[in-house]
Amino acid sequence: MWKRLKRRGRHARDGVRTRRFVRALPALMIIGGLVFDFLTPPTFTAIPLFVAAPLIAAPFFSLSSTILTAVASILAIITLRLHSNTLPRAVPLIELLTLVTVSVLAVVINGVVRRSNEQLASARVIAETAMRAVLPKPSDRIGGLHVAARYVAAQADEFVGGDLFAVADTPHGVRLVVGDVRGKGLDAVESVAVIIGAFREAAEQERSLEGVAQRLERALAREGTGRGGLDAVEGFTTAVLAEIPSGLSRVRIVNRGHPEPILLHPDGALDVLGPSVPALPLGMDLGVWPDRADEWDLPAGTTLLLYTDGLSEARNVDGVFYDPAARLRGRIFPGPEELLSALTDDVRRHTGGETTDDMALLAVVRPAEGQPHRRRTVKIVGLDAM
Repeated sequence: MWKRLKRRGRHARDGVRTRRFVRALPALMIIGGLVFDFLTPPTFTAIPLFVAAPLIAAPFFSLSSTILTAVASILAIITLRLHSNTLPRAVPLIELLTLVTVSVLAVVINGVVRRSNEQLASARVIAETAMRAVLPKPSDRIGGLHVAARYVAAQADEFVGGDLFAVADTPHGVRLVVGDVRGKGLDAVESVAVIIGAFREAAEQERSLEGVAQRLERALAREGTGRGGLDAVEGFTTAVLAEIPSGLSRVRIVNRGHPEPILLHPDGALDVLGPSVPALPLGMDLGVWPDRADEWDLPAGTTLLLYTDGLSEARNVDGVFYDPAARLRGRIFPGPEELLSALTDDVRRHTGGETTDDMALLAVVRPAEGQPHRRRTVKIVGLDAM
């Protein structure tokens, strides 16, 4: 763990030094050009250094800084040629014309880069807003169950991806879905919206969990047909659906090619809820197979944990995958929020803070009889004790 922290600190310092060097590079090029020109015979020229300065500034500096860099380069070359009394000659004039042309080009490049950055930032804001609209955080108590959900983006400043979760209190009990859409960005957000919308409608109307899965399948098929192209052929979504009937200590699960849920018992034991018959992800039109729901006991005090492969495929520096079952076995948590907090912290330690995929986590606790909604906070046993 200490080595990972040191590595993260070293990477951060390297990033700071790199940014400082890039910021100073145009000035260094101009100063280097002046020194080179003063110390070398007249047959040598430092024009490449003066030309490079505004081009380097263009993609990294503001418009005013880029213009100032270009002006400084032009004034430097004029000063040198006036000092050597060679400005009226053909070669110095060509050098000056070249530098002016490149400076204008640098200003144009700066404008293009700034517009591209603005468009990218606007697209990210739109995608994040849409994602938060279609993926709202569920209430902490639904149908008598304690619920916690979390979306952990691979990049700290982004909230755009294909991971999803939803919880619905229906006449058939509390129904849940956690899934992972192939792809990123706005296309993924669109698919997430389709799946979440279809789930909320089907969860209310379909009498069986298998029927809900088939409704999601048909919704994705319609979306793929509407898109056309490669997405119509290769688009798919891994998903796990769960149903906890009211008044029954049971959970039914349909797994469509998704990481297996984990059932944590109050004494620290756990079960990995693997499907009896493996099934393909949603949206893979390779044939028609009937969905089959598996059923497990869900005694009072147990916690059902659903997650996407951003958790189970998180790797450390040695390429070792994170194993949630091994890391959680023997651990006890006072509630679902504490479980998810400890889990995300442990993944961050495992990867050294350098995850490459988003994570969607959903934890549902069936409270013991008479357990109050607000529980006293107790100390959590840390996962890093493994």
